[in-house]
Amino acid sequence: MRPLLEIRDVSVRFGGVKALSGVSCDIAEGEFLSLIGPNGAGKTTLLRVVTGQVKPETARIILAGQDITSLATHSRIRLGLAITHQIVRPFRSMTVLDNVALAVGHERLNRVLPALVSRDRTKERRRALELLKWVGISDMAERDVFGQPLGVLKRLEVARAMALEPKVLFLDEPLAGLNNIEAARLADTIAEINRQGLTVVMIEHNLGEVLRVSRRLVVLDNGVKIGDGDPGEVMHDPAVRAAYVGKEGSDAAA
Repeated sequence: MRPLLEIRDVSVRFGGVKALSGVSCDIAEGEFLSLIGPNGAGKTTLLRVVTGQVKPETARIILAGQDITSLATHSRIRLGLAITHQIVRPFRSMTVLDNVALAVGHERLNRVLPALVSRDRTKERRRALELLKWVGISDMAERDVFGQPLGVLKRLEVARAMALEPKVLFLDEPLAGLNNIEAARLADTIAEINRQGLTVVMIEHNLGEVLRVSRRLVVLDNGVKIGDGDPGEVMHDPAVRAAYVGKEGSDAAA
């Protein structure tokens, strides 16, 4: 069976620095894959190449059998890619519900005339409330976004991404900044989203939660893929332990 997402030979250079060197990875439908590695390994750069935010030296990206390598970011989103960001950027002048409803109505916004003539947002708001229930913050629906704690904003970011009805959901450090309890609860929510059938690719430094909920790991170091497979097996690989665990320890001690 053909993979849902095929990432082929991704190489990226920023000036004289080689950020990625020939990285390839196949992602099957329904997978929960975590992309890990020390700071500067190239994780976010790879994600941004896949979503069209960084132009590579070489790459081929195929989604559901369609080559999307030359497409702009908005076109890739329309075809089924969605991403959450490390720094959440909701519309702070709107309610939690309206933030998600706006994302639910993205197709209507792309069609200017229907967006202008229709003021009925009942369908979008109903779907938005379903998504807020899914991520566990439906009780916050009518509250203003401004002033909400980071834990709520992180869940809101996930709901907004899911509102785009993606084939693949990319999560860029969704647990960053959360305490242990909040991180564990959000990791459980993400795992449940995956169990419902959505393909998830997560970049995350919280190794404890990564190992607890992920089904597969891909490890990068200095822009090169050095590990790929079952989380337990990958983390016992001497090369991964030397490159990832060793450098993380050095970073902590610095």
